[in-house]
Amino acid sequence: MARTPDADLPSLWTHEPHDLLEFRAGTAVADIETASTPGFTGKKKDSGDLQDERNEVFADLQEMLYAGSRAGDTRKILLVLQGMDTAGKGGIVKHVVGAGNPQGIRYSSFGKPTEEELAHDYLWRIRKALPPAGHIGVFDRSHYEDVLAVRVHDLVPPEVWGRRYDEINAFERELVDDGTTIVKCAMFVSLDEQKKRLAKRLRRPDKFWKFNPADIDERELWPKYQEAYQAVLDRTSTEYAPWHVIPCDRKWYSRLAITELLIEALDGLDLAWPPPDFDVKAEKRRLKTA
Repeated sequence: MARTPDADLPSLWTHEPHDLLEFRAGTAVADIETASTPGFTGKKKDSGDLQDERNEVFADLQEMLYAGSRAGDTRKILLVLQGMDTAGKGGIVKHVVGAGNPQGIRYSSFGKPTEEELAHDYLWRIRKALPPAGHIGVFDRSHYEDVLAVRVHDLVPPEVWGRRYDEINAFERELVDDGTTIVKCAMFVSLDEQKKRLAKRLRRPDKFWKFNPADIDERELWPKYQEAYQAVLDRTSTEYAPWHVIPCDRKWYSRLAITELLIEALDGLDLAWPPPDFDVKAEKRRLKTA
């Protein structure tokens, strides 16, 4: 995918991240190396300055997307962050997406459905949260909960969640046809690293609010979650909305990788600043005498 000159891939990357992170048929969830840093030749010490630099590129492109919507451009981006607790979804929102202009960001977190949501089709609450023109929508968890947690916890019969893979594919095809670029990130953290992060939450009073006792129970269900994630990747990674497998034991790497995926998605839109709908010279003259 072509890049603008100011968005050239930094030299610390050997490949576009999507080249190495896009899910390939036959890849087993159980074999994902969660501590790896595919395509990145640098170390943690290199990540801070690079993250700042790439955040600036992302912010410029994101603002250009938003500005274009003011002139009638209807395109938008949907970032799907799907992963177990402590995978780092919140860090992506804070340290990556947070670098953008909040006017053009629409953030949604999908937890346990409310009574109102349960009274509707499972995609009802998802459709309500879709990004409008010029926006980047961020789904912290997503419609995939209805083929992950729902499947693992037997909340609906297999014949119900079994139909949802095709329904989700059709839904995402509809979004793409309507001008949405979908960036799907399956975020994987090892059980050992997750245990360390949960323990940290229990040591720090400022992190207690992030701890959920149910997270420990969920660890015992990891084999079932692996099976469920495998089905998600196998059945819903499509040409128009592929999954990217993000190793998340090293938070600095997952943030850099998803930043590049967003920059690539924005750059692929061939954005430009919208032209003025007024006479610039005339307005300059008016301002001098105002």
